[in-house]
Amino acid sequence: MSQDLKSAADTVLRKVVTSNPRVPGVVAMATDRQGPIYEGAAGKRMLGQDADMTVDTVFAIFSTTKAITGTAALQLVEDGKLNLDAPAKTYLPEIGKAQVLEGFDASGKPRLRAPKRDITTRMLLLHTAGFGYEFFNQHYLRLTQEHGQISVVSSQKAALATPLLFDPGEQWEYGSNIDWAGQVVEAIAGKRLGEVMQERIFAPLGMNSSAFTLSAEMRSRLAGMHQREADGSLTPLPDFTLPPEPEVHMGGHGLYSTVDDYCRFIRMWLNDGAGDHGRVLKPETVRMAEKNGLGDKKIKLLPGVVAALSNDAEFFPGLSKSWALTFMVNDEPAPTGRPAGALGWAGLANLFYWIDRQNGIGGFWATQILPFGDPASFGGYMDFETAVYQTLSVRQAA
Repeated sequence: MSQDLKSAADTVLRKVVTSNPRVPGVVAMATDRQGPIYEGAAGKRMLGQDADMTVDTVFAIFSTTKAITGTAALQLVEDGKLNLDAPAKTYLPEIGKAQVLEGFDASGKPRLRAPKRDITTRMLLLHTAGFGYEFFNQHYLRLTQEHGQISVVSSQKAALATPLLFDPGEQWEYGSNIDWAGQVVEAIAGKRLGEVMQERIFAPLGMNSSAFTLSAEMRSRLAGMHQREADGSLTPLPDFTLPPEPEVHMGGHGLYSTVDDYCRFIRMWLNDGAGDHGRVLKPETVRMAEKNGLGDKKIKLLPGVVAALSNDAEFFPGLSKSWALTFMVNDEPAPTGRPAGALGWAGLANLFYWIDRQNGIGGFWATQILPFGDPASFGGYMDFETAVYQTLSVRQAA
């Protein structure tokens, strides 16, 4: 670890836990292809309790789960068991029942019709199948408020039985697509998604603190959730947990993990699919999967229609962004120093990561704060990523 990077990154972490507004606690790590180049923790796992944040703290990682599910799907493609462009109902018949929501009639009843084409697994991985989230889409929110649609956070099978917002393949809409992709993986593998991940991703990467269900030992290291109030203050949410025994292993949001574990996953992508204890993906699969899969379509701002869960949120406003299998791709250089073509994404409780295969560097920033797009946590993450690139630039210049 360079002293310049340690000093710069430590300063960022100290600032975010002491400024106003602040974050309760944070863990951050940067890695190159060989291993961590920075690791740090600051603050508390939960306000009002004694436990400090440590680099082995366990987090609910929400949508940073998605790329791991995408990796499991890509492994099945390599095995010849999954055709990304075949109808997904070939593997999972129930996805063929999804209908398109055209709006609501005068009495408020949903107007539904058959889709013009079949959903493919590629569409699921690209978020072009038509599924959304109730906290980012007004129509889905109305279904939950007026028609008893179960929230995806419940991890219940019924939560996936939502209509499509448009015909498959026609738009990009962030939603439960990768939860469905996880179900495709389960149908082909004949195992629960967590078992597939454990055998084929976590074990080869040495990810020993990652699972859909917390062990007692992991629970002892768990960070608590917090709510950012309108005045900037923080309220601990000690009772906020994902379902302890989820009916569905939600491939879009359901994992617990640590920053070190996730950086092992990032390192695998930096190393063309090779892990510390075995290969996870073939190099040609990684090169295929990192490319923009949307064509001319672009990803858009996520509107925070449920204020308690998300602000309006967008990475690098004003810059073009695409989607790969299964990451955001920034089409232009980012102000942090991240180059065009790098990969990244986030989790609802303000967790953020990036994977820069060009420079062989990536990182992960973890907090447990709602709503998403928290200015203090996201601003700290941007400062952290910038510090990594500034140090990298100095080293390269030298």
